[in-house]
Amino acid sequence: MSAPDPSSDTPTVLRVLKGLLRPLVRMLIVQGVTAPALYRLLKTVYVDVAYEEFRIDGTAPTDSRVSLLTGVHRRDVRAIRSDTDGTWQEARSKTVTFTTVLGQWLTHPDYLDEAGHPRPLPRTGADGTDFESLVQRVSRDIRPRTVLDELMRQGLVEEDETSLLRVTGAALRGPGSGDDKIVFFAANVGDHLTAAAQNTLSDESPYLERAVFYNRLSTGSVDQIEATARRHAQDLLEKLNTQSSQLQRTDAKQGHEATERYRFGVYFFREATPDPKADKSNSASEGNAP
Repeated sequence: MSAPDPSSDTPTVLRVLKGLLRPLVRMLIVQGVTAPALYRLLKTVYVDVAYEEFRIDGTAPTDSRVSLLTGVHRRDVRAIRSDTDGTWQEARSKTVTFTTVLGQWLTHPDYLDEAGHPRPLPRTGADGTDFESLVQRVSRDIRPRTVLDELMRQGLVEEDETSLLRVTGAALRGPGSGDDKIVFFAANVGDHLTAAAQNTLSDESPYLERAVFYNRLSTGSVDQIEATARRHAQDLLEKLNTQSSQLQRTDAKQGHEATERYRFGVYFFREATPDPKADKSNSASEGNAP
């Protein structure tokens, strides 16, 4: 008689979650994050989510209810609730400032030439179209020199032989700093998971989340497809960036209630099938990302 399968009583969501967590755990191991450290963090997230999103008539749940919802001991709930760590908020605020400065430089008419390309900027100037004025449009809480040093360190901005500052091609590919990459990883994947989770929990799918996926393709064919995806994705992202910047300025001028945010992203993943002959799944499909 065979031994019972311990996973047979496990909810489907947990069995599927194993596949979802594999790439995350791989990254954590590379970053030196151990399982006990992740367990401690996971308890904190459970408590935070229960406290923030499972309120009744706007009233925050008690420690006992949070413990009941999450399985975290009430003593630990109290400790977690009393511990405030602003590391994530600080890191995100810094990264947002840097990327917003670049975004304004790439889209705001004051900083574009006649062809619509970002103009070279002096560090300071009298006409308001210099780097210092650009940073102060975005935030007065951080020194322009600090922003410039970081953007140059990441290779996103460079100084030419005439002492003018120029946006580099790397600025269109995203942050160069490891810390900023982690912040974007958390924000991008977090919003993607939020959209996917809401679509899963709702009778209707309120958020756009689609994917095209094929198998049984040669390496050369996937190379062509990836090149097409990169070209069209970059074009779409730049168009949305320009439109968003324009509408943001219009909302500010017209006094509209501006309380909404959005994030739109694209990705491309490829891998070799271990045994193509054994893959009997459909050769093509389109729909919600699995």
